[in-house]
Amino acid sequence: MQIINKAVIGSRSCIIEYNDTDDFSSLPYDLCTQVYGVCFYEDKIIVVHEGKRDIWMLAGGSIESGETYEQTLRREVQEESNMEIITWTPLGWQKIVYNDNGEAVIQLRAVCRVKPLGEFIKDPAGTVDKMELINPDDYRKYFDWGDIGEWIINSAKQKVNLI
Repeated sequence: MQIINKAVIGSRSCIIEYNDTDDFSSLPYDLCTQVYGVCFYEDKIIVVHEGKRDIWMLAGGSIESGETYEQTLRREVQEESNMEIITWTPLGWQKIVYNDNGEAVIQLRAVCRVKPLGEFIKDPAGTVDKMELINPDDYRKYFDWGDIGEWIINSAKQKVNLI
C-alpha cells in the first residue's frame, strides 16, 4: 500500500509518501533517520510524551552512527518506555520530502511485542517525560497522522498476531 499526503512539520511544508514493507534492507541507510515502533504490551500500545514540544507519539527515535535499524528500535523503546522488545517486524517506511529545499529523509515503522523491565521513570536523554499504555483504537486522542497514521495502526493491529 502506498499513501501520499501533504503535511506541515514544524513550519516546513512537505510531501509524505508511506509504503508498506516486510524488509528494510533495500532502503538507503544514509537517508534513513529514524525508527518508530507500534509496541504492543498485551492488547495495549505504548505512546510517549515529549515534554519540550508537548506532543504524544510512538516510541522510537534517531538512528545513531553504526547502529542497525533493530538496534535503534530496541534502544529507543527501552529508553522511552523501560520496555524490552520480545519480537518485532518491519511494518513500513515513509519518505518525507521538504518543499523548501527538496531534502528527503526516510523514517521506518515497525510493529513489536514488548514486556516491561520495570516502572518507567524517565528517558535518559530527558526528551520523553511520560509513557502510557493505551487501547490502539484510541491513538487519535494522542496524535493524528491522518490516513497514514490510520493505516500504520490498523496494519500493526493485524500484524501483531503474526509475531
